[in-house]
Amino acid sequence: MRADWYFDFISPFSYLQLGKILAMRSRIEITPVPIVFGAVLKHHGQLGPAEIRGKREFTYRFAQWTAEREGVSFRFPPAHPFNPIAALRLAIAAGTTWPAIGAIFEHIWKHGRAGDDAEALADVARDIGITDVAEATAREDVKSALRANTEAAVAAGVFGVPTLRIGGELFWGNDATPMIDDWLARPDRFAESEYRRVATLPRAIERKR
Repeated sequence: MRADWYFDFISPFSYLQLGKILAMRSRIEITPVPIVFGAVLKHHGQLGPAEIRGKREFTYRFAQWTAEREGVSFRFPPAHPFNPIAALRLAIAAGTTWPAIGAIFEHIWKHGRAGDDAEALADVARDIGITDVAEATAREDVKSALRANTEAAVAAGVFGVPTLRIGGELFWGNDATPMIDDWLARPDRFAESEYRRVATLPRAIERKR
């Protein structure tokens, strides 16, 4: 059994789930897949939670509360939302390894530092073996890989981050982690009658777009 973990450094909940995903690797093979959350939102015609007044404030409080409740060292970066493209490309340039991904997440979400350009990422880049961030993140193969990752995520039905895809099943969000654990213990759960019924419920009303 193997899985893909779709994430974006812009997402505090991706950081909050990272430790659980790393622990889960002892049970299943998981491939990290950096994607552009903004492009996924655009594809689905949605705003991000940080773009909606009220939801933005609640989301930030919920992230902070979750970190405190789970005992995760956590600090928001200087500004949010921010442009995560440089950080995503840096992860790919570093080989999309778990250590590189963890270092970048900690730079932004543990230490509360900016991650939106080459200068802001210079220190963590050196830690993961990249001396010229601007050159590394400007490579065409790196850019193409990030685009391909994002397009593949959309094709797989991904609509948010973090998302763990195991076979044809998508598990969205840090708070879905217990659901993943439960499903791994009982992979036939969604074949039960009530799960099948809710998956095919008809719409009684639909808003015009």
